[in-house]
Amino acid sequence: MTQPHDPHHDPRQQGPQQPPPQQPHQGHGPPQAGPPPGYGPQPGYGPPQPPQPGYGPQPGHAGGPPGGYPPPPKKSSAGLVIGIVAGALVLVLLVAGGGLWFYVSSRGGSGGEVTTFENLSADHVEPGETVSYDMFPPAGGPHYPTWQNCGVYTEPLRAELAVHSLEHGAVWITYDPSMAPDDVAVLESLYTSGDYLVISPMEGLPAPVVASAWGSQLTLDDPADPALTDYLREYVQGPATPEPGAPCSGGISESEAEVGLLIEDGTIATTGA
Repeated sequence: MTQPHDPHHDPRQQGPQQPPPQQPHQGHGPPQAGPPPGYGPQPGYGPPQPPQPGYGPQPGHAGGPPGGYPPPPKKSSAGLVIGIVAGALVLVLLVAGGGLWFYVSSRGGSGGEVTTFENLSADHVEPGETVSYDMFPPAGGPHYPTWQNCGVYTEPLRAELAVHSLEHGAVWITYDPSMAPDDVAVLESLYTSGDYLVISPMEGLPAPVVASAWGSQLTLDDPADPALTDYLREYVQGPATPEPGAPCSGGISESEAEVGLLIEDGTIATTGA
């Protein structure tokens, strides 16, 4: 073993040196996994392909620089232990009569609670029909034949359109309309042209920020919580997406109030992907 160099040490003033004792090798196991890779829109409607680093504009969207999210901060070993213990506490419930299974698990580290839903219907309903969803905001279920275009909105959106966007792999980030403008700007900065994100205000949320993907939902108190970017990496075009790679443009760009007028005029398409 090489010893640190001491400029005041003279080896000639000592007797023969004995070789240092051999230390047993202490392996450290396989290297820890790095940050999750990026994600990208999947072509076509088949099964999702393995995620590729980064992602680019989706078909039909105006081109823009590739999006992405900053890597999450490193977590301490104590935080990891807490996360493992919290993740092991899983509560499974069955909603009576609805046939809807879901479980709630706590994320360790930065916080945030993710609820996962299964057996969600993807049926189409007539434009103008109001769907009674089993969760709020909706994270999947029946929806209109056309979808809400991905992007940033300053007015509430019609849920039946946004849910169709979730079916195509988008994450719908909703926030309390009373949120401070600086906090809203933090959420809006997550969107880059071509991303599968819908961002809009919504009244009556269970938390200041709620991010919904098809079959899952994250609630947060802080829009800058790194758990949000972790969630986006995992659930944008995630494994539960029914139609990965289907478009998130070429649909409806109007707010909820404006959509009501389009329905009255009969100008919303009655068929769609």
